[in-house]
Amino acid sequence: MATPGEWLAGARPRTLPAAVSPVLAGTGVAAYVDEAVAWKALLALVVSLALQVAVNYANDYSDGIRGTDAERVGPMRLVGSGAATPGAVKRAAFVAFGIAAVAGVVLAATTAWWLLAVGAVSVMAAWFYTGGSKPYGYLGLGEVMVFVFFGLVAVVGTTYVQTESWEPPALFAAVGVGALACAILVANNLRDIPSDTEAGKRTLAVKLGPDRTRALYALLVLAAAAAVVAVAVSTTWWALAGLAFLGPAAPAVRTVTGGATGPDLVPVLQQTGLAELAWAVLVSGALILAA
Repeated sequence: MATPGEWLAGARPRTLPAAVSPVLAGTGVAAYVDEAVAWKALLALVVSLALQVAVNYANDYSDGIRGTDAERVGPMRLVGSGAATPGAVKRAAFVAFGIAAVAGVVLAATTAWWLLAVGAVSVMAAWFYTGGSKPYGYLGLGEVMVFVFFGLVAVVGTTYVQTESWEPPALFAAVGVGALACAILVANNLRDIPSDTEAGKRTLAVKLGPDRTRALYALLVLAAAAAVVAVAVSTTWWALAGLAFLGPAAPAVRTVTGGATGPDLVPVLQQTGLAELAWAVLVSGALILAA
């Protein structure tokens, strides 16, 4: 049986900023344009965190039974390492999906029932990233879905459940957060190009090749910076404080564009996650203070 520490490692806590950041950004927009609703923001955070953990366990399970993780360079995987059985990891994924579903139902019941459809699609997207007979993560579509669900849906949705209105600044914030969430995945897949190629996993990084994948990473960071400016133009110039996210992002960009490979890319995931969290904290903080 896996130890508690191994289960925690399998949940991949370094990816959790990608779940916290959209809720922070969406709540900041809600506070600026109307008012933040703390309990709804908290429920949105539960949904986001639970979905992130669920997709991490689901990927562990699906990649593990396919043998994709046999020569993995990055953080340990429960199934691939033999620390836990595939069935146990699958159950853990569905427990996390269940937690997200319960919190999502409460949000839908107190906001709009059509949000249930959004939640159902989000769960399906999380599972079929590497699950099912034709996982879209193996077809180079992972970054698109991360941008959509951990950027657009998560940020705009967080704002909507609190304001019950569609706000342009939420869309700009979603682009910034989504771009950095994508950058985390791009760095992850850049590191795994050799093993993914061997396993037949055709990620976007495998399709683009190392050089163009490195350029894509840098482009995503630039897009996040442009999104800060867009938020500031549509709300308050104080939001430009968000550009300080480039501080933690800079060493990651240097590592990626400098040609690092394999284990040398592992710290980039944490650095990019911290950059995303800094983006959200600084932008949302500026919006809340200016409200």
